[in-house]
Amino acid sequence: MDELEKNELGTRSIGKLLFSMAFPAIAAQLINLLYNLVDRVYIGHIPEVGAMALTGVGVTFPMIMLIAAFAALVSMGGAPKASIMMGKGDQKSAEKILGNSTSALFIISLTLTALILIFAEKILLVFGASQNTIGYGLDYIRIYAFGTLFVQLALGLNAFITAQGFAKTSMITVTIGALINIILDPIFIFAFNMGVKGAAFATIISQGISAIWVIRFLTGDKTLLKIKRKYLKIETKIILPTLALGLSPFIMQSTESLITVIFNSSLQKHGGDLAVGAMTILTSVMQFSLLPLVGLTQGAQPIISFNYGAKNRDRVKRSFLLLLKTSLVYSTIVWTLVMVFPQMFIGAFTTNIELINLTIPSIRIFMAVSLIFGIQISCQQAFISLGNAKVSIFLALLRKLILLIPLIYILPMIFENKVRAIFLAEPVADFIAVTVTGTIFAIQFKKILNDMSLDKA
Repeated sequence: MDELEKNELGTRSIGKLLFSMAFPAIAAQLINLLYNLVDRVYIGHIPEVGAMALTGVGVTFPMIMLIAAFAALVSMGGAPKASIMMGKGDQKSAEKILGNSTSALFIISLTLTALILIFAEKILLVFGASQNTIGYGLDYIRIYAFGTLFVQLALGLNAFITAQGFAKTSMITVTIGALINIILDPIFIFAFNMGVKGAAFATIISQGISAIWVIRFLTGDKTLLKIKRKYLKIETKIILPTLALGLSPFIMQSTESLITVIFNSSLQKHGGDLAVGAMTILTSVMQFSLLPLVGLTQGAQPIISFNYGAKNRDRVKRSFLLLLKTSLVYSTIVWTLVMVFPQMFIGAFTTNIELINLTIPSIRIFMAVSLIFGIQISCQQAFISLGNAKVSIFLALLRKLILLIPLIYILPMIFENKVRAIFLAEPVADFIAVTVTGTIFAIQFKKILNDMSLDKA
């Protein structure tokens, strides 16, 4: 690969570069969603016990989300830092970050595996498993635990491929795992009559193959950053700032399960099963609609980080503004469709008239502020891309832990319709979070650009 190609993040047209990076990232997000849905579909169709098996495996999802969050702790801190170092032309430091992150993923994986195997039953009971469903949950998560290393490496190291500008290669990693899982699921579940255990085996095998693919790439000839044995030794001055930067996405991902539990328990108290069912639809629509935004920010991250490291002020500014404009256009389109045609989204999940009638007004409340949510995601990811750990951690804590959780409990005390009040917590928290995030970013970004101008001079 010649020098121009190596520095494409710093030379190619911003618009072409962003969309060439973002498209594979968005595709990877959608493929990953398919990955999870296929598992649920197959498990739900296991003869005689499908419903119970699906419920049992469903209880394990918060644990699986937590495992993914630990991968983000390392990768979403390490990848931007590696991009910044590449922009500075400091290849050695970038590879040290990659090596230290690889070792950290190994250590975290082994720790999580041990904890899951020891405490799985107690954790599942806390997450809502019953005596009827816990057997299925334990069958799944205990096998899944042995594949934790594969999950950590596949998710964690794949970010370092994207960080170099190889978005298509990164997408292939996800695609390989998803396709193998789709093929193996029916074979293990039905042909081998392994049920839930078969689904777990299919998952860890597919993740294992994805992990091998990632490691082979990062030790091969095509990569710009290589995993090298001499950089695998953990250095506190390398790993601690990496983990600090990754703490924001870790908080965002790990608190999803906590938020889900709090929402569901409050809705169960005030609205029963129907309200919980509506919440399931609302969160599904919200998460699905946010996937392209997540893909856009992932595509923008290496561009912003590399050029920040290279002190290329103009490209940093133009990259962020294009990301912000694109995100706002997308979030406005989705918001308009949800407000005008809510039944189009809800009908994909249920045909129950009572549930539909509750969910239609609820989704308009729940997603009322999604119109401007592109600001929140763009600014928060930009802080991570620019290596600003402290602010990104605060913003991650602000929206969910400082605002959303208290509002879920406070608003039902104020409004007569308790269920609507709980749904209202989301847009109120989002509006305050977007306002604070946008204000802080405007101030900080101007300062960062001015500092870059001074450094350049």
